[in-house]
Amino acid sequence: MSETPAPAPAAPAPVAHPPLPLPQALAYMGASLVLALSQGLGQGFVSANIPQIAGDLGITATQASWLMAAYMIPRASLPLLLIKIRTQYGLRRFAELGIIAYVVVAFASVWINDFRSAVVVQALSGAAAAPLSTLAFMYMLEPLSPEWKMRLGLPVAMGVIMAGPTLARVVSPALIGDGGLAGIHLTALGMAMVSLMLVFRLPLRPVPHMKVIHPLDFASFLLIGFGFGGLTIGFVMGPIHFWTDAPWIGALLAASVAALALAVAVELNRAAPLLDIRWLASPAMLHLTAALFLFRLILSEQSTGAPRMFQSLGVAPAQMTGLFAVIVAASLLGGLACVAWMRPNRVPALHLAALLLIAAGAFLDARSTIDTRPEQMIASQALIGFAGMLFLPPAMVAGLVQALARGPQYLLSFMIVFISTQSLGGVLGSGLFTTLINHRQAVHYAVLTEQLAAGDAPTAQAIAARMAALAAQIPDAAARRAQAAAQIAQDASAQATVMAYNDAYRLTALIALAAAVALVLHLLRDRLALRMAPPTEPDTTP
Repeated sequence: MSETPAPAPAAPAPVAHPPLPLPQALAYMGASLVLALSQGLGQGFVSANIPQIAGDLGITATQASWLMAAYMIPRASLPLLLIKIRTQYGLRRFAELGIIAYVVVAFASVWINDFRSAVVVQALSGAAAAPLSTLAFMYMLEPLSPEWKMRLGLPVAMGVIMAGPTLARVVSPALIGDGGLAGIHLTALGMAMVSLMLVFRLPLRPVPHMKVIHPLDFASFLLIGFGFGGLTIGFVMGPIHFWTDAPWIGALLAASVAALALAVAVELNRAAPLLDIRWLASPAMLHLTAALFLFRLILSEQSTGAPRMFQSLGVAPAQMTGLFAVIVAASLLGGLACVAWMRPNRVPALHLAALLLIAAGAFLDARSTIDTRPEQMIASQALIGFAGMLFLPPAMVAGLVQALARGPQYLLSFMIVFISTQSLGGVLGSGLFTTLINHRQAVHYAVLTEQLAAGDAPTAQAIAARMAALAAQIPDAAARRAQAAAQIAQDASAQATVMAYNDAYRLTALIALAAAVALVLHLLRDRLALRMAPPTEPDTTP
């Protein structure tokens, strides 16, 4: 399965546009922020409101989880094809058609009232939202000079995109109120309409078009899309069904791996591949890919850990808005810190600082109890939010430098690696984190129930104290005793859950510390190799 040998197409050379006037430049940067928020809020509204969506549609929480999977599948795989479509058909057409599709899907979501149509619309929403991240970057970079594109544009755009899902948790309680999800859908639609106006009012300046799409690209895309989609479904639904209880999950994961392996075989035998597998398998790119993937797994502590722990403790979403607002502010400050400090030679130092901050924040979280509330996690979660933005922009810049050093045609391969590690890494990290929580919660609960044996003196005293507290409410002694025992069992379940989360927090901290130690050893090895290298003779050729 190969194509006729032909030279690999080179990406069009960057066009040196004249700088925009300051008011127009600010307008383009403002449009970038609106596009980034539209995409981030759209994704966050789904993940933050699964219980409310389930209630609104009259379905179970397990069924509602399919909505998240449906949204994330195209987000993980579609950028693979969109980058080539943008190169072949032009930025302006790509921007206009992409934003029109997003508005149409946002309008359709307002009228959804059953589960099947909701799954379809969420899949379309994920597909329509996929171009928005790209447009947010394009509009931020458009008015900036070359030296400021990487230093200012990239961290600011990435900071707003990353802050969007967390910001959705801040505004969702106020938007839901007593009116259900109508406020959520109308807000998403309003943001989409504003984005539509900005894209047509502020068109991107043209760049050279180039024919880069080949027939076998679609075969590779279908294989990669199936593989990514299967992994997404497996790691979203696996913890819910506890993996081995649903044989279809294992079959789906095996088929996904097989599809990805077949895609690699196809790409290795193409003269003009969709992805340069050989370059991606080089030591430098494997190291960068592993770092990006590992970091995304570690960051699952923030997206999956604290929100779900507080939900299990009965904390209402409105009581967590302050914590999430601080996380958003810390993420944006991390982006500004990158603007001030980010240089190519400082990338390892920024990564080391990010890993140490995550380890510190996770160790602080590991002291949680059933009495812990969101305000007690503000400092630790702020550290993790700041560290997230201290890591990703330098990593993206390092990858872009490596790709552009090889040639513009390698940019597509790197962007796919970056997008895939972030999308898939988030899903896989959440699935693994939840699986660990479920396992450790069962272990801790079994230990606690053994300690709460009926003949145990402390247990008998606790039951007696609860019965005394319930005397005014429940006259019957047997009913009082049953209620007291049920309350103690409920407290034991809550305690086991918190202990499980503490185990996960400690594991996250240990992984971050291990990664930091590995980074230090890597830097020491590079420095030692540089010192031991023989001196090069100066070039005296005229």
